[in-house]
Amino acid sequence: MESPIHVYSEIGKLKRVMLHRPGREIENITPDRMENLLFDDIPYLPIAVDEHDDFAQTLRDNGVETLYFEDLAADVFSDEGYRDRFLDELLDEAGFRIGACHDALLDYLKNLDSADMVKKVFDGVRNTDIDLKIPDLQSAAQDGDWPFLLNPLPNAYFTRDPQAAIGSGVSVNKMTYPARQAESLISQYIFRYHPMFKDKVNIWRSRDHRHNIEGGDELVLSDHVLAIGVSQRTQSRSITDIARKIFAAGEFDTVITIAIPKNHAMMHLDTVFTMVNRDQFTMHPEALSADREIDAWILHPTKDGDISMRHETDLMSVLKEALDLSEIDIITTGGGDPIVAPREQWNDGSNTLTIAPGEVVTYDRNYVSNQLLREHGILVHEVRSSELSRGRGGPRCMSCPLYREDL
Repeated sequence: MESPIHVYSEIGKLKRVMLHRPGREIENITPDRMENLLFDDIPYLPIAVDEHDDFAQTLRDNGVETLYFEDLAADVFSDEGYRDRFLDELLDEAGFRIGACHDALLDYLKNLDSADMVKKVFDGVRNTDIDLKIPDLQSAAQDGDWPFLLNPLPNAYFTRDPQAAIGSGVSVNKMTYPARQAESLISQYIFRYHPMFKDKVNIWRSRDHRHNIEGGDELVLSDHVLAIGVSQRTQSRSITDIARKIFAAGEFDTVITIAIPKNHAMMHLDTVFTMVNRDQFTMHPEALSADREIDAWILHPTKDGDISMRHETDLMSVLKEALDLSEIDIITTGGGDPIVAPREQWNDGSNTLTIAPGEVVTYDRNYVSNQLLREHGILVHEVRSSELSRGRGGPRCMSCPLYREDL
């Protein structure tokens, strides 16, 4: 592996991936704060950890090197200078700019070693973890409706979203909701300063933008074609921005922008559409209109450095043209059944992680969709999913590929 980042397809043999093993942050969700923290239920941590370990072991058994988000962050923050800058930014973004709370939080976090500091940032800092020394402030903090000064990051096991590897670089993403913004701050430090990545990868887009984009909407369909969803969490302005950067670098010449319904059940493109082989895709039927159409725009670079854009509504024709395919096999979530399809899509039946052409990792609970994949010639590795699925993300969501073999 000559470069630490090399992702020129969705389906090339996966060699290196970044994961996050769920921790106490998911136990720090409370029913009255689930919506703010982007959860619909509270996973049971011991089983969630076992399931995640099963997922990681399945990847390792198939030749994939697994790196952990939290370990990479701890490596970076062992450098005192990076750590101090990170904490300043973290507290500023959390609203602690000056005063007793800011100083107490900073002192508390700086006095932990780097691994414990990263763990505490994921777990969240409770009011009772620090001594504000001023009785009135301490009482106000402890008597508030919410016991955290710094919120937990329970979505962190979905490592796909804060960043996305594209070609020889990454987009470090401006996350849509406050509950996830600290994750991409950590990502930015990893890809800028970790020895594995520092000065070795292109940063196609930093998180320091007004407009949002998330990794679940970014799919690398081939060595010259990207698909990016316009969704609940990705704005079209972000897509044109990243397209300009990637076109200018000469790595890709086509971006297919796909507009999906903007709702929580279909929050990202990869919750309704994934690539599982050279000419095979999964798709949730409700992503299409009643006429089986979906809005798509095809972006290309122009000779003067601008972008041309063409609107289409037949996604199958667009894919065949862009990928030079005569036919496409669409494997419909739940077989398109009006009960099975939405049930299995809710539990990420379309969120497959392809680890080699025609070979995928899926949740075991989506047994109808899994059987359909097998009937279409796909090798399916099922992983346990009773608790992880409560976070509304599947194997693709839980993984950030860093290196794939070329096709």
